[in-house]
Amino acid sequence: MTFAQIAWLPLCAGLTAAGVVLAFLAFRRRGAAAGLRVTAWALLPLAAYLTGVLETIWNMVASVVTFVTRLVLSPTVWAGVALAGLSVVLFLVSGVMRGRTLRLGRRSRTEKKAPASATATQPAQPGRPADVTKPMARPVESKNDDFSDIEDILKKRGIS
Repeated sequence: MTFAQIAWLPLCAGLTAAGVVLAFLAFRRRGAAAGLRVTAWALLPLAAYLTGVLETIWNMVASVVTFVTRLVLSPTVWAGVALAGLSVVLFLVSGVMRGRTLRLGRRSRTEKKAPASATATQPAQPGRPADVTKPMARPVESKNDDFSDIEDILKKRGIS
């Protein structure tokens, strides 16, 4: 059925008239605000017909229905959907792989720079452990403290 085969003006006018009757009832039962709101909704079908928006909505819905029926019944379209899904999966996997390689690259750069900078700034003293040159961290008062886990993580990262 096409848009031209339906008598839209009587249909939209009937919907508007029914809405105006409901608006009158809403005025009497629930007050002016409710009546005005129902009146506003009641005027929309006739306004959509008179402005041509109704035909546009009809065409959009018809296009969506056509697309969905072709999607369900066509193996070619299903192949396209499968390829689109594969593309999304490949994008996600490449993003995860890229993130890992960036993290590994940062680790290897910091591992290469850390020993050279430590020996250049602090001369090695015979008989003294290397940990003595690091600043002391604050002592933990009790292991049952709520922040003990956080402090342990910060110590592992070298943040005190």
